[in-house]
Amino acid sequence: MLLVALGGALGSMARFKLSGWVLHQTPSWRFPLGTLTVNLVGCFIAGLLAGMAVKQDIFTPDARVFLFTGLLGGFTTFSAFGLETLLLLKRGEAGVAIANIAISVVVGLLVAWLGYEITARTAA
Repeated sequence: MLLVALGGALGSMARFKLSGWVLHQTPSWRFPLGTLTVNLVGCFIAGLLAGMAVKQDIFTPDARVFLFTGLLGGFTTFSAFGLETLLLLKRGEAGVAIANIAISVVVGLLVAWLGYEITARTAA
């Protein structure tokens, strides 16, 4: 738990700093480039670390918990989504991967809208 907490704290701070820096560089943009940057960087790092874990077997179980669950989980859970979907594709489970993408995006937007509407209507 301590490894997850420490990694999560570091990942959250890194997300805050990177997203803020990108936002500062693009103040007139309407597109959420800070969040996109964090998500893409997180996916890239997750891929790099997963490749190292598979090819070189260099991470202990504690290191994996710290890096994947803690650090990357705090940085962006989108990296977990990206990596899990990639691994489904690599295992030949394209249908499950496509379902994961569709459900995560469509249902994620739907429940975000639902939660927003519930709070917006009850707050009035």
